[in-house]
Amino acid sequence: MNFPMNARIFSILLAGMACAHAEEAEPPVTLDQIRELLQDPNGDLSRAAQSIIGKNGGNQLFYFPTRDEPATPEDWGFKYENLRFKSADGTPLHGWFIAPKSKQAKGTIVFSHGNAGSLGYHLGFVIWLAEAGYNVMMYDYRGFGRSGGTVGRRGMIDDVKAAFSYVMARKDIDPKRVVSYGHSLGGAQSITALAESPVKGLRGIVIDGAFASYQSMARIMGGQLGASLVTDELSPHEFVKKLPAVPLLVVHGKQDEVVPFSQGLQLYKAAKGPKTLFDVEGGRHGTALSEDGGAYRKKMIEWLAKILKG
Repeated sequence: MNFPMNARIFSILLAGMACAHAEEAEPPVTLDQIRELLQDPNGDLSRAAQSIIGKNGGNQLFYFPTRDEPATPEDWGFKYENLRFKSADGTPLHGWFIAPKSKQAKGTIVFSHGNAGSLGYHLGFVIWLAEAGYNVMMYDYRGFGRSGGTVGRRGMIDDVKAAFSYVMARKDIDPKRVVSYGHSLGGAQSITALAESPVKGLRGIVIDGAFASYQSMARIMGGQLGASLVTDELSPHEFVKKLPAVPLLVVHGKQDEVVPFSQGLQLYKAAKGPKTLFDVEGGRHGTALSEDGGAYRKKMIEWLAKILKG
């Protein structure tokens, strides 16, 4: 029986994935054969993929937004304000402003989250900062949660800029005590956004589990085929050296299963000083700061106190 080319390719991939979980079975196709397919950017699989999603359609595969709200800061015992503001092109954005329980905040953290879910899925990354006495402003990019629009690299980087513009215009915060904190995709996007549009008065930048290159990540996940479907424009490795001269903290787990440690190290090496690296033994993609009973959270609090001193 002759399968159409697309059906043959995807049946091979499905068979390969199935055999990976059946060690005693005789595989119809080996994992080496799957890897060979993925390493050929000009082969049948590449042509089939490009016909389905377009030549650069892989750019959209970096994003896994949802529109639900599984939790709010109130579930963690904090009062919060729903925020509505707009990106440069008029796209409506939604966020939360969480104030600490202490009367006076030590500073304000602008948090840019990773590539999946919506705000409620990322509270664990920041609620400890509110507990430590900081304001936290977190927001959803276009296409995520209650923000409008559809996902896209350029627009989402502009959304990072819009979040800072909003925060810096608030009358209830000290604009000279603001720090950027981005996890994973949020770290990558915030590097590019802050290099393109430096924020006056910004005191520090934190990235946790961020990657250096979109194409490199596509190659890690999908071989040469993956890289052939993704562009590298606006990648942070081109912008990290252009960041304003404020302290940079690079956090990366040595056992990060999603973004290899080498990606974070590349960003750290390319950045100009002042800079600090937390290379966390045992840290995974979402646990670098919470490892070892939150030891690196304490170190980050110390780092924040140091850069905000005075």
